[in-house]
Amino acid sequence: MNARRLTLLLILVAALAVAAQRSAPAQQATLVVKAFGGQPLTLGPQDLAKLTQVKVNAKDHDGKDHEYGGVSLRDVLTKASVATGHDLRGKEMADYVVVEASDGYHVVFSLAELDPEFGNTQVIVAESVDGQALGAKEGPLRLVVPGDKRPARWVRMVTGTSVVRAQ
Repeated sequence: MNARRLTLLLILVAALAVAAQRSAPAQQATLVVKAFGGQPLTLGPQDLAKLTQVKVNAKDHDGKDHEYGGVSLRDVLTKASVATGHDLRGKEMADYVVVEASDGYHVVFSLAELDPEFGNTQVIVAESVDGQALGAKEGPLRLVVPGDKRPARWVRMVTGTSVVRAQ
């Protein structure tokens, strides 16, 4: 094969790769919530859009302020019928939430920590940053915890949550 044909072949391959990338479907913002003792609840983009939308400003790993948009993790758990408020007592005080990412990263929050009547820690399941959908390395869903001193519990590529009872 001569150099001209090889060059044309490489250009064709590159063009096909770009076209395939552009036509590939965007990642869907889907969150699976496994509540203690219940059936898993799958929340898709339309389900998340029905929840109260919130925006928070917080410093990211890069040390810069960003505006994140999404829904409260508390609202997601309430949608899955997880105990909150006055119903959060007794055995439920030992319940905790494990947030899971597609890369295997996990973080934990106690239910009481998230509840407004106890710790009231603000945790957002973000779908956007600075008005734009999250990029592939961050999303489609990302956990944002603006009150944490370090962003170690800011989970990228969130896939689900599980509510577990400590023994």
